[in-house]
Amino acid sequence: MSGTTRIKAKVDKQGICEVKALAKHDMLSYQEAERAKKEANFITYLVAKVNGTIVYELSSSQFFSKDPFFKFSFTGAKKGDQIELTWTDLKGNSDTTIEAIK
Repeated sequence: MSGTTRIKAKVDKQGICEVKALAKHDMLSYQEAERAKKEANFITYLVAKVNGTIVYELSSSQFFSKDPFFKFSFTGAKKGDQIELTWTDLKGNSDTTIEAIK
């Protein structure tokens, strides 16, 4: 299953999984939306799960740039596990992307 977020996840020799994710979203802050005469909309919540366990969780605000980049690491994953990253925006839209960990 593939959403609009690009994910690269890799486990190193010490067992640490490093994740890099690029979410495709306009991220219109209230000020930008007012100038553009549009409705504000930005990612407000992001969660990453491996084997049903939450490994990263973020509540965010309007201060990320367009197409935000997220980088985080955790332990406990193996090569071949699936990482599921889901974000939700201010309007309630959501996107889920699933990738195999390398």
